Amino acid sequence: MSNGEDDADDAPEEASTEQDAAAPELPEDATEESLNEYLDEIETLLADAETEADLDDVEALLDDAESSLTDADLGDAETEDENDEDEEAADPQEALESRIDDLRADLEDARGPYAGDVVASIETAIETIENTEWTDAGTVDIEAAIESFAADVADEIDVDVEPETDDVEALVLTLESIAEAVADADLDADADADTIDALVASVETLSDDLEAAEEWDDLKTNEQLQAQGFYDVLGHYKDYPVEWSALKVHEQEGNVEMILLALDAFQSEFMERHCLEALERMGKRAATDDAVDRMLQRAGKREKPAIRILGKMAATEATETLVEYVDEDSDPQLQKVTFKALGEIGATEAVQPLANKLEMENDQVRPYAARALGLLGDARAIEPLAEALESDDSDDVRAAAAWALRQIGTTDALEAVAEYTGERVFIVQTEAEKAETALETAATPA
Repeated sequence: MSNGEDDADDAPEEASTEQDAAAPELPEDATEESLNEYLDEIETLLADAETEADLDDVEALLDDAESSLTDADLGDAETEDENDEDEEAADPQEALESRIDDLRADLEDARGPYAGDVVASIETAIETIENTEWTDAGTVDIEAAIESFAADVADEIDVDVEPETDDVEALVLTLESIAEAVADADLDADADADTIDALVASVETLSDDLEAAEEWDDLKTNEQLQAQGFYDVLGHYKDYPVEWSALKVHEQEGNVEMILLALDAFQSEFMERHCLEALERMGKRAATDDAVDRMLQRAGKREKPAIRILGKMAATEATETLVEYVDEDSDPQLQKVTFKALGEIGATEAVQPLANKLEMENDQVRPYAARALGLLGDARAIEPLAEALESDDSDDVRAAAAWALRQIGTTDALEAVAEYTGERVFIVQTEAEKAETALETAATPA
């Protein structure tokens, strides 16, 4: 191709002619040798390709080679040594197919980069920002990274965005605006190759900066808690470890979120147990939406401490989950904590399921069902409790039924207990005497 001014008009035609001349011809007689020679020429063209159009031409040639190979009859593979039947020669068909696949892979590697790659990388950065919990220092680092990235992009394309806040949502909006501007710039992979390369380098720097920014997972447990103020309540303390001392103060001050923070942060069974015990002691004071949700998640896994806590919280949200455990006869300990929790919650939906358990075989669990009915205080439980008081073989069950009837406190309930003032079982007798006194008090005019 001439570089002279007089030949300038003829240059495209000459270039086209040279390119056509350089294009390999598909062999008419497709043999292993001819196809390999054809692929050698394609490989050379691929190495020399400078534009997307060049790569498109290479792809078309590979398509031709693949079609020719499909139609070709290369014969069966022969042994290198006819006397050695165990040593087979490579299958020429398979070898050529593998070579075409390799060339296609090299072709794809040679393409781009494209503006779409830049947009995709920005979207990945947005996902990273949104799905990561950053420290305050990390958020500052992100703001600086996006500010630098925005400036670099503005040097390459027409975009007018500048982060003005360290709010994560606002920073994400900034990146979304930049991604939209890159997409709208209609950059051509050939004509705008330098611009695209610069944008790719900039977005790679952004990704590196995000990787380096500080997130909560980078901090040790005590550093995370220190940053969130968990230890700020400590003054003059005696208990060891200091985490336990801080936990006690947070319990006294009703700092539920700090207790939940510690529950999530510490991995030791010691601190987990003390966090749960603190929530249980706090009871209704600890019944924030977050705390109830956390305990419900644990109760869904049948964790008994969480069930006890939900009972102390009087968390009605737990009723549906706990009622499902009433019939878990194979796990008596789960039933015991569940019955009590339902009673403390005041879950009237559980009256009949609990009344049914007064007839279960396990006399270690039946008293818990009776006491839970007493806590519920529902008059529907009077009849089954009276029957248990009258005929149950277990003194513990009868005592629990007597107590439960007195807790219900209606005239019918009290009368059902008062009949047993001469009872041999001391607790039943005591409950009967209390019921009798309550009836006499109610009958005495004010």
